[in-house]
Amino acid sequence: MTGGNNSSMKAVWISLISNILLTALKLIVGMLANSQVLIADGVHNAGDVIATMAALSSMRISKRPADEDHPYGHGKAEVLGSGIVAIILGLAAVYIGYHAVLAFFEEPGEASLLALAAAIVSVVWKQWLYMYTIRIGKKENSKGLIATAYDHLADVYASVAAVIGIGLALIGDAYDIHILTYGDPAAGIIVSILVMKLAYHMALEAIDILMEKAVDAGKLNEYKTLVESIPQVKRIDRIRAREHGHYILVDVRVSIPGELSIQQGHDISRSIKKAIMDRHQEVDEVLIHLNPWYK
Repeated sequence: MTGGNNSSMKAVWISLISNILLTALKLIVGMLANSQVLIADGVHNAGDVIATMAALSSMRISKRPADEDHPYGHGKAEVLGSGIVAIILGLAAVYIGYHAVLAFFEEPGEASLLALAAAIVSVVWKQWLYMYTIRIGKKENSKGLIATAYDHLADVYASVAAVIGIGLALIGDAYDIHILTYGDPAAGIIVSILVMKLAYHMALEAIDILMEKAVDAGKLNEYKTLVESIPQVKRIDRIRAREHGHYILVDVRVSIPGELSIQQGHDISRSIKKAIMDRHQEVDEVLIHLNPWYK
């Protein structure tokens, strides 16, 4: 697990440093080139810096072992971090959309090749960051890192829209097609919609986990099959599971022969727990209640 933790933390640090560098690049070039979409994208990236710092802090907390005040561990800290990222993305979407609409009521500035180059660099850089972080995030089942990956994906959308908008504006300037010169702010509106949609889905997932929504039926059936594979289990009275950040907690009530001793019941409980946890690395705890069963 330590190697996995190191991989997750390394990915977050790379994301944080990249976001700081890209924020500076977009804001400086956006102001020099008077590109509304690039400035908006830079502000979005500034929000990403805060979001990545939130993800970093929440991941550090989530790795802490269970204690007296938090007997089930600190896994939900990552979910809170994911929720913060969703809120920041939502605010960034509103900001981008507002300023893009305002730009339609102003005479568009001359499009810049420098702004186009900066947007292309952002697309390539952010696409690589997304692929890198989503791979490690899914491998480690880290909600904070997955949220950071989707944040990078939102930036990919934003930067692609910026490339298209600035490109259309350049064509408009070159061929004197006035309507195309508004490609920059039009792209900003598209970016705001895409980012808001992503923020909504991230927030919904965080709320589901905080409200302890059950894991999907397919995964629950896998746990059920493993419990039924224990010979002494006569009946599953109830089985449920919930996500607790980057790990899952499983609750099982089973009936076993009533004449068995306490020691035998204890051994059966350990067999059930081992069967599930050996096959599913994401499960951190299996809570088992035994009921007596008679013919």
